[in-house]
Amino acid sequence: MGKKNNFLKKFVWSFIFMILISGFITVSVFYNKIYDSNVSLDYSDELEVFIPSNADFDMVVGLLSNHGVLSNIPSFVWTAKQKKYTKIIKPGRYIIKNGMNNNELVNLLRSGKQTPVRLTFNNVRTIEQLCGKIGSQIELDSIKLLNSLKDSVFLNSIDLNKYNVPSLFIPNTYEIYWDVSLEKFLNRMVSEHHRFWNSQRRKKAKKLNLRLDEVSTLASIVEKETLKKDEQSTVAGLYLNRLKKNMKLQSDPTVIFAIGDFTIKRVLNKDLKFKSPYNTYLNKGLPPGPITIPSIRAIDAVLNFEKHDYLFMCAKEDFSGYHNFANNGVQHMVNARKYRNALNKKGIKR
Repeated sequence: MGKKNNFLKKFVWSFIFMILISGFITVSVFYNKIYDSNVSLDYSDELEVFIPSNADFDMVVGLLSNHGVLSNIPSFVWTAKQKKYTKIIKPGRYIIKNGMNNNELVNLLRSGKQTPVRLTFNNVRTIEQLCGKIGSQIELDSIKLLNSLKDSVFLNSIDLNKYNVPSLFIPNTYEIYWDVSLEKFLNRMVSEHHRFWNSQRRKKAKKLNLRLDEVSTLASIVEKETLKKDEQSTVAGLYLNRLKKNMKLQSDPTVIFAIGDFTIKRVLNKDLKFKSPYNTYLNKGLPPGPITIPSIRAIDAVLNFEKHDYLFMCAKEDFSGYHNFANNGVQHMVNARKYRNALNKKGIKR
């Protein structure tokens, strides 16, 4: 009987031991699935992953797989299912760090705590180019954005029209969520516009007797006439002088914009006859809207223009990017002849 009892005790303890070992192994497996590092990046410490607004769980797994992010895909899928991430996919731009475990990765994606993108746009001539540039940096559809910027209801709400709507945008770098909606994006741009046009800038525009969009339009001409920072306020003063005297602005960049061929390096006499409201050789006053989206620097050059009596300008014959200025037609013709001769020597005919 004693031998039986000893055998039974040994059997029970062996059984308990086996259960404990089995349990320990099971817990270890689950623990490893959740907490072992599962993100392995070969060439960097972090990687940005963009999850589209229409994504489902399979698409997320596919994206992570295509980027080579996961060392063990099944363990990520298992963890995601346990944490119910499979049904709450949140779009956006996420920064995934090397060495992350499944728990950290799923928590990040499930939380929706995406990292904003730095949206930048500058050196953009047309509203179509602007929409394309924005659409290349965030999820927003560029065609939908373009249609909104041509929509009369929206334009009326911000007191702009299809010609001067480019003046809404202030070139800068903005932190914004990659999956931002069209409505929120437009609201953000309107807010940034109001922030830029503070009371100080508005007072200066009023002194010039120009609307805010007209300041942007003049700044766009200044921008295309010269990229020289130290010359922009001089150019701005020149065009303001012409406006005061009711003279045609006669700006070559407005003709180029009207024609739509931005490769033109030499404006010819026939170009000056191109019929367009943007052609300032044919029409007095400012064109109906900006010929580029002007930089902050150019806008401030208009608001802080240089006071002088110049009425004419012509590119310098040394192709330095600077200009010769004149306050009379005779001197201007001399300057223009120098520049034409320099163009001819270089064989620049168009």
